[in-house]
Amino acid sequence: MRQPLACLKRMTYPGRLIAVGRDVSGAFNIVIYAITGRSPSSQARKLVAEGNAVWTKPTDPEVLKKGNPDLLVYPALIFGAGIAVSNGKQTADIDPQGQGSPIQILDSGMKNWTYEPDAPIFTPRISGCILPSKRAALSVIRREADGEALRSFFELPLTPGKGKMISTYGGENKDPLPSFLGEPIDLDLQETSAKAMAEAVYESLGSRPGGNDFRVAVVCAFAKASDMKDHRLHIINRDERTWR
Repeated sequence: MRQPLACLKRMTYPGRLIAVGRDVSGAFNIVIYAITGRSPSSQARKLVAEGNAVWTKPTDPEVLKKGNPDLLVYPALIFGAGIAVSNGKQTADIDPQGQGSPIQILDSGMKNWTYEPDAPIFTPRISGCILPSKRAALSVIRREADGEALRSFFELPLTPGKGKMISTYGGENKDPLPSFLGEPIDLDLQETSAKAMAEAVYESLGSRPGGNDFRVAVVCAFAKASDMKDHRLHIINRDERTWR
């Protein structure tokens, strides 16, 4: 049986993840953002489409207050002539309509950011963009043992039916959580709509036998490669599905 998202099934706890790629027809660029959470404050969130962005929003403001709102509420995706995506407020500093390569765009957007200040985990900041030039990149900023920020950038091919993924954590559910390391992971993107793709990711992130269900939310965008302002979204939160 085909298991195009088998890598997700092997990750007990990826934290947050970003994937970018292109659909099998080559007509649509794909951006996926997913949230998993262990703590009540991390789970007390949902994804909401507002204007030209998809935001993380609280489902229970009182529970959310016990966490760090600056790290839990942010625009995850912003749409324009290109698409910006990240796991934090840095999304707003990525200009996918700017001049330069996708790596230059991410480097410029990340210049004032470092890893998250959530000791002892120090969650990496993960980001990505797809430009109107049909070029894409991902970035990871993680903490080195000496406290320095290690900045990694990856320019990606947009190949029909293929994608690349990064996550905040390496996939093991242990303390402290291990940061994502190495190159972006290959994905096989065979689903033909934002809805089918979001459902496939959400299912792949489900709990393992005897384990916890850490799923919080998934959003998938299918944006026309010729005009990314023309896009379709499908959002899955724990208890609801929305699309537009």
